Amino acid sequence: MTNQLIDATNWVDRYSDYLYNYTIVRVNDHEVAQDLISETFLAGLKSAKNFKGEASERTWLISILKRKIIDHYRKTNSNKGKAEVRMQYSGEDSDGDWLEERVKDPSYKTAEDTIENSELGDAIYDCIDLLPEKQAAIFKMKTIDNFDTEAICNEFSITPSNLWVIIHRARTSLAHCLEKNWF
Repeated sequence: MTNQLIDATNWVDRYSDYLYNYTIVRVNDHEVAQDLISETFLAGLKSAKNFKGEASERTWLISILKRKIIDHYRKTNSNKGKAEVRMQYSGEDSDGDWLEERVKDPSYKTAEDTIENSELGDAIYDCIDLLPEKQAAIFKMKTIDNFDTEAICNEFSITPSNLWVIIHRARTSLAHCLEKNWF
């Protein structure tokens, strides 16, 4: 296809509902979803000159949105494990705030941690084996093997909505199984 011009004047009317529905199931936070969609539209405007017309505008915006969602989770996950301690002090000579940020060293693992992780992994796989066959296969493909949603849907002749229902049910079953057998 040849280069096509983008009509950004109608993006909000044409794509915001679709982008919102796509985003909300992935981030489960209304404000974050709105922010990501706004960032997507802004990034689309900034990179409009790179649009080649090989896909529809909506597909192109979704590809931008996917990267925004991934970036959101990278940023969120980089802050996990941090504990913040804030203290106010007052003395004869000075007043102020003291802030200490502690981050657990991810490379520090004890033998007990290694054994516990191994046992947890075994428990997870044992629980997956208890799931219905189709549910287990879909769960493994999506969460362990990182297959694309579309590929899984094509393989099992299901819709993306159905896929996410199956994944949700599998996670719920696994949580109950682990609660009963692991904790």
